[in-house]
Amino acid sequence: MITTFEEARFLIRELKVCTIFESAKTDLPSLWAHVDLPEKQAGDSGWGEKISAVWDWKNRLPATYPDEIFYGKIKGGFAVLMDMDYLRDVHFAAAYKPVHKLNALAQHIYDKIWNEPWETGALRDEVLYEYGYSKSQFDTALKNLQISMNVARSNDPDIERDTWMTFQELYPEIWHEHVSEE
Repeated sequence: MITTFEEARFLIRELKVCTIFESAKTDLPSLWAHVDLPEKQAGDSGWGEKISAVWDWKNRLPATYPDEIFYGKIKGGFAVLMDMDYLRDVHFAAAYKPVHKLNALAQHIYDKIWNEPWETGALRDEVLYEYGYSKSQFDTALKNLQISMNVARSNDPDIERDTWMTFQELYPEIWHEHVSEE
């Protein structure tokens, strides 16, 4: 059981991949299950200490240790933290799917992110306005772009909202090791 940010760092390195929160729909371990901090008690205001730590660590770990820890989505749509060596050596090759094999909406979103990083809300508004898709369709397409290793969340610690960049731009070494220019 862990209680600190540094312990969480070493836990991710040890586990190789874990979901952020527990789910009966996956056999993967979760960060949540390994954190030994108090949960919110009845009558407490705000978040409990445990949820506050887990929510903070899911963003801060990859921002603080971008060469060690990756945040992304895997098949099933689960948000995970992953050891960077595991991402490079195992996960990327198994998960990668060329963007042209995804649906048209995912391709439109990718084209926008290819040109410049986009914050989720602004990107959603732009795409819904331009193409007339629903919020649900947008969310699914963005999730599929993450699962297929085409986009990833920026690790810039100064960015407060989820901002999307191409995986290729964020992790060029991994990209070029696995993807031949199509």
